[in-house]
Amino acid sequence: MLVEAAQSTWVDNHNVCGENLIMGRGKIQMRRIENATSRQVTFSKRRSGLLKKARELSVLCEAEVAVIIFSQKGRPYEFASNSEIQKIIDRYRRSVNDVDSYKANMEQYILHLKQETMDMERKIELLEVSLRKLSGQCLASYSIDEIQIIGDQLERSLSSVRARKAQLFNDQIQQLQAKERSLKEENAKLISKCHANRWESTAHSRAAAIHSRSCRSTHVETRLSIGLPES
Repeated sequence: MLVEAAQSTWVDNHNVCGENLIMGRGKIQMRRIENATSRQVTFSKRRSGLLKKARELSVLCEAEVAVIIFSQKGRPYEFASNSEIQKIIDRYRRSVNDVDSYKANMEQYILHLKQETMDMERKIELLEVSLRKLSGQCLASYSIDEIQIIGDQLERSLSSVRARKAQLFNDQIQQLQAKERSLKEENAKLISKCHANRWESTAHSRAAAIHSRSCRSTHVETRLSIGLPES
């Protein structure tokens, strides 16, 4: 808190101007005290009260307080909560500068946003006009040359659309052809595997039959007889 006061006091009960004052705790008219002695006494009392209040504020609320008072003769009186009033003054100046810088930056940013908004509105308006032209609306006021230009734009747009459509169709056909080749290759592998399994099954069957005939041909029937051999 910075206070610079050369003369700011209340009129007391000894004012010689003849004004009627309300006694006790009533309101006192605020204006310069004409009597020099009364003015000096009031200044001394209120200066001491102001510095006392500043000290109480700094102690009770842990506030950083600075008070500077100049008397009518230019004598300075000061109070600083940390005993270094210059530090408080420097902090105040930095704070004010930061606020001013922030305000300037915000104003510049707002102007930038306004400019961007105006540019965007103009672009939207131009796009809407172009769209109306291409859709065939509001053509009564256009000349033959302007209509010819619009027709050329439509032709170019239509050519681009057709080219893109053809490209998409070609890409889709190539994808289907690649998928067809993949399916054919997979089908050929399955057929080959099926033939191999069939041949293997036939070979096993033939080997089993040959083995069975071989077992029957090598079988010898034996009999045990007791007695004389037959003549």
